Amino acid sequence: MNNIHPTAIVSKKANIGDNNTVDAFAVIQDDVQIGNDCYIGPHAVIYDGARIGNKVTIYQSASVAHVPQDLKFDKESTLFIIDDETTIHEFVTLHRGTKETGFSKIGKKCLLMAYVHIAHDCVIGDNVILSNGVQIGGHVTIGDWAIIGGMTPVHQFCKVGRHVMIGGGFRAVQDVPPFILAGAEPLKFAGLNLVGLRRRGFTNDEIYDLKKAYGYIYNSPLNMTQAKAKITEELGGKKYIDEVLAFLEESKRGLIGR
Repeated sequence: MNNIHPTAIVSKKANIGDNNTVDAFAVIQDDVQIGNDCYIGPHAVIYDGARIGNKVTIYQSASVAHVPQDLKFDKESTLFIIDDETTIHEFVTLHRGTKETGFSKIGKKCLLMAYVHIAHDCVIGDNVILSNGVQIGGHVTIGDWAIIGGMTPVHQFCKVGRHVMIGGGFRAVQDVPPFILAGAEPLKFAGLNLVGLRRRGFTNDEIYDLKKAYGYIYNSPLNMTQAKAKITEELGGKKYIDEVLAFLEESKRGLIGR
């Protein structure tokens, strides 16, 4: 049974599971799916195309699955997907995909603090934390366990790797490779995310290998082609090293500097 406040406007066409709470003056449109055990706060608006999992919390005045701010968008039917146990704080704005991908998505157990914006065609991994005022441009990919500090924008089409931590108040306009800290203006490599990696069970050997690999990328006279060859020769075949190499190969905007 759901607890829906009498002032909420909830379409009878919406597919809503069990044990959900919908607070005062919330709006839920027709083409919406909501799982079980969710909370939709006062004045939140859940637009057509929202696909919300289980145990998701959406606080007051959040906007979910609104139309993209993309001049090429032509009212096509697209989605915004929020996976289980994710928390969306007040005044967050989440825009669904365009015909280029068909969706935007946030993974499981993410935390989006107040005033975060996620644009069209973005994919956010699991256990990601976006601090207050983070602004994510269109077509951005953010890997699992990434943390982005407050008021930091990420430029459209950028990629942020897994287990990255970016400081607050900076700008990401190039790709940020996995497992690292990034800070300064312009945004630069600032070492491995040692605290995060150790908290998540990375071994000393795995951390040593990553440190060595990034040493070739950022702290040696080698160019990128030479660095990749050196890493492949000395460390290739190890899963986290191969993840770094794959990220380098797939990078379209180039890496942040040293």
